[in-house]
Amino acid sequence: MKLAFLLSYLATWALIPHLLLLKKRPTATLAWLWAIIFIPFLGAFFYLLVGTDRLQRRRLRRRRNLVTGGGREGAPELAADPEALALVAALPERDRQFFRLISRVNQLPVGAASSLQVLRDAAEYYPALEARIRAARHHIHFEVYIWQPDATGERFLRLLTEAAQRGVIVRLLIDEVGSSAFAEDALADFRAAGGKFSWFQSLDPRRNRFFLNLRNHRKVQIVDGAVAFVGGMNIGREYEGHDPELGPWRDVQVEAQGPIVGELQAVFADDWFFAAGERISASHYYSAPHAPARYAAQVVLGGPDLRYGPIGKSLVSVFNEASKRLWIATGYFVPSEILLTAIALAASRGVDVRLLISERNDHPWLVRVGRSFYSELFSAGVRIYEYSAGLNHAKVTLADDDWGMIGSTNLDYRSLRLNFELNLLFHSREANARLADILERDFAEAQEIKPAEFAKRPFGKKFIEAALRPLSPIL
Repeated sequence: MKLAFLLSYLATWALIPHLLLLKKRPTATLAWLWAIIFIPFLGAFFYLLVGTDRLQRRRLRRRRNLVTGGGREGAPELAADPEALALVAALPERDRQFFRLISRVNQLPVGAASSLQVLRDAAEYYPALEARIRAARHHIHFEVYIWQPDATGERFLRLLTEAAQRGVIVRLLIDEVGSSAFAEDALADFRAAGGKFSWFQSLDPRRNRFFLNLRNHRKVQIVDGAVAFVGGMNIGREYEGHDPELGPWRDVQVEAQGPIVGELQAVFADDWFFAAGERISASHYYSAPHAPARYAAQVVLGGPDLRYGPIGKSLVSVFNEASKRLWIATGYFVPSEILLTAIALAASRGVDVRLLISERNDHPWLVRVGRSFYSELFSAGVRIYEYSAGLNHAKVTLADDDWGMIGSTNLDYRSLRLNFELNLLFHSREANARLADILERDFAEAQEIKPAEFAKRPFGKKFIEAALRPLSPIL
């Protein structure tokens, strides 16, 4: 029996050549090696289950070419939209250079927004979304990670069904892993009304999409090509604070109007094409009238189908851009070394760096792993807050007085490497002021972790944090 156990365990080592040939990041490779060798059978099982971190997919041709020139041959240079070009041209040289950098990193043009409304919590977001759905005249594109089959989910599904019944084209795109509790049977009335539905990645081996760990975490809703919502909120009663186990739910969403909606529309169209095979290319989806553009903005994407990690590079760029303050909120904090270094360097050069982390979440072990990074940040002067009044799910970054980023990306390996993510970066003093007010309220409701007290935590906690940290690249 012992010999059979030993031989079976050694047989799992046959996965090691496969792991090495994938040429993952060194930290991820070492973490998986650690798991396969030192966690018999379970390590190999989870490697087979979630070890894949790359996906190839057909993509739609961009609606317009990026402006190129100056620098690397073929590198995108700002935007083809005249309003965006005019807004960027009016900015200080440093800000123009930053937009050029972010555009090149993401291989996407800079856009422009005529309006940016920062929405705090579902109490502001859901009514705004409902009003837009009720007023829709041509189409509604709805992409979300979690759709709960509860009273809130039923309410929104009813709204989408009513829109389809009055002739609005409604496309609903949901991630099957995130929405595992959602049953397609609930869509009978929606489909009968003409609504279109697709899972982003059905767990169906026949479609070669049995990737449990590659999830569509993006949240974007577009109405009539004129208004778009981007942020961290899904659809469910917990987002309204009605789940007694989770308590009050903190989150942030942004409602955008103007040419940037066309860029977000292109993101949805690309995802819908991958999931449903239908092209959304007609000009009326991208040319809604709007008020004069006021703010330059940039779509920031992440996903296992994108090379060179644009979303991580974009975050590092924003951190490096801060000269006065850098305020960050994240639901999960398991940073890569480069993100950790960028945050620490910002504090070391005298920037007011504050990090807000949710102390309560659905993955408590991630909180423990995150705490293993605190000492390095404390030594650089970073102030760390843990939010325990409820669940803080917001993913926002505030840099100085003009730069803000809101989206779906947490500061963890899953968001940076495995999930399909979507953020919106904007240059707006007004939106930034609103975002700063929200974060100040969140800091006031959170507990600031003091370095001296943190150092006195029990040895058992320190040991668990240290033991889990090597696994951070695969959590």
